[in-house]
Amino acid sequence: MKLVLKSLFILFVLNVSAQNSAGYWQQKVDYKMEIDLDVETHQYKGKQELTYTNNSPDTLYRVFYHLYFNAFQPGSEMDVRSLTIKDSDRRVGDRISKLSPSEIGYIKPRKLTQDGVEIKYEIVGTILEVTLNTPIPPNSSTVFDMNWDAQVPLQIRRSGRNNAEKIAYSMAQWYPKLAEYDFEGWHADPYIAREFHGVWGDFDVKIKLDSDYIIGGTGYLQNGDKDGLGEKSKRKTRTWHFNAPKVHDFTWVADNEFLHDTYEGPNGVTLNFYYKNNLEIIDNWKALQPKTAEILDYFNTNIGNYPYKQYSVIQGGDGGMEYAMCTLITGNRKLGSLIGVTAHEMAHTWFQFLLATNELKHEWMDEGFTSYISDRAMNEIMKENKENPYEGSYRNYYYLAKSGVEQPQSTHADRYNTNQSYGIAAYSKGEVFLAQLSYVIGKENLDKSLKRYFKEWGFKHPTPNDFIRVAEKVSGAELDWYLMDWTQTTNTIDYAIKEVSSEENKTTISLERKGLMPMPIDLLVKYEDGSEELFYIPLQMMRAEKPNPNPTQKWTVLPDWAWANSVYKFSIDNKKTVESITIDPSKLMADIDLVNNSFTIK
Repeated sequence: MKLVLKSLFILFVLNVSAQNSAGYWQQKVDYKMEIDLDVETHQYKGKQELTYTNNSPDTLYRVFYHLYFNAFQPGSEMDVRSLTIKDSDRRVGDRISKLSPSEIGYIKPRKLTQDGVEIKYEIVGTILEVTLNTPIPPNSSTVFDMNWDAQVPLQIRRSGRNNAEKIAYSMAQWYPKLAEYDFEGWHADPYIAREFHGVWGDFDVKIKLDSDYIIGGTGYLQNGDKDGLGEKSKRKTRTWHFNAPKVHDFTWVADNEFLHDTYEGPNGVTLNFYYKNNLEIIDNWKALQPKTAEILDYFNTNIGNYPYKQYSVIQGGDGGMEYAMCTLITGNRKLGSLIGVTAHEMAHTWFQFLLATNELKHEWMDEGFTSYISDRAMNEIMKENKENPYEGSYRNYYYLAKSGVEQPQSTHADRYNTNQSYGIAAYSKGEVFLAQLSYVIGKENLDKSLKRYFKEWGFKHPTPNDFIRVAEKVSGAELDWYLMDWTQTTNTIDYAIKEVSSEENKTTISLERKGLMPMPIDLLVKYEDGSEELFYIPLQMMRAEKPNPNPTQKWTVLPDWAWANSVYKFSIDNKKTVESITIDPSKLMADIDLVNNSFTIK
């Protein structure tokens, strides 16, 4: 009996452990960093104390750091990829290959300890491989201390010094950053071209440089007191001290010609604007400020409240790129472009920063969702009055779908054959994913899904399945087919009106599914007397019906359409003469051949 009870107890413990290990968890990392930047040599020395908490069910025997600046060296993977890809990013091209020793970037660890004891490591391109002396068990913490030397590269992609608009330092991906470990294991991806994935935590950062520079970026400024004269150079310096709670990255920009404005945003959020003292752009940067407050309010209303007390829009980097509590954008733009790029990058605060998807594996979730909500915001705030604010993304998607070179959205961001196919898949097809989902489950259900998604998954690392499960719970529909066909295949949507026949007051309509991807069908029928009727054909595998998208219009629900049946027939017997028939009058279903979607009875 004792043996039986003991066996049952062991099984119970194993069961509980298995259930617990299946639950959500995420790692935590807290950084304390100090750097001293020499603006003459563009080199800096850094000290980092990193407290790593292993919340996983696994014992860790090694860790990895990202050393992003190492990408900006001739012969790096970023350099090789840029030289060999068919359509090289024009911002990169062959520029890395031409960097001189004083222009390259690097991060060189000098000493690394774990809990005070030195540990072995190896630099492999942009990754630091670390073998631990002491494994890190589940639910325990360890402290890594690192001293490192670094050089800021000439600005080429996102980060670096002296960009085309003469910003002195765009310091993104500038420190040794611990790689993410999650339910899929380590994410120690080399820095080749794309974006990022990071561990949530708290940052305490002190930055020392010449006193005539102004810094803007992540976190809250704790002080800005002068340090006095440096011991060797006798230079006047200033140490900027920032705290940033609950973020997964830290970015800053410094320039000695910055103007700094503040503007009161919604919910007591201070909006900061850092831009060059350049008469040609000052008026646009002033006009940008109230619009940024409107944009923030739009996102608060339509996704969820911004949780920090400051956000900074900073001239720097190249193009636009989102970071913690800030964005870096190029600033020599017309006002409309300046507002548009700010709207897009600020939207990334929700879609990738607060809803911190792995951008290397699910690039379409951050870029596509951001494009969707920022296009909606611009349509309203700038009074663009577009019936379909996503129409540009639909056009791009149609081009890609018919090009013969499309790859599934589940492709790793670095593994697309061309930059163009990556861009369309991530931005345009990603935006269509949401716009089209409003067709599938109804706009009201999509709006509710976005808000619930933020509420349930903010400050976490959601996956595509996490989002679609939220949409299923909100709508009551089964949507696994939608996620799979749209993101994991290159199946296309193509429905057609195959045949229409009339006999006295009865009209028989035959529809055909020509593409592999299934969809529910909205069918608008117009009658000769001027009346209209919207017929809805539910998709059987969806196991639900969407609500009437236009309650003022007659809405008739027909029997389900099973996917395996490529043809669907029904008859209208209402003693009215049919004038025309249109599949999906909203044009939100991404049907690749619209020519066969309408029929007029002569």
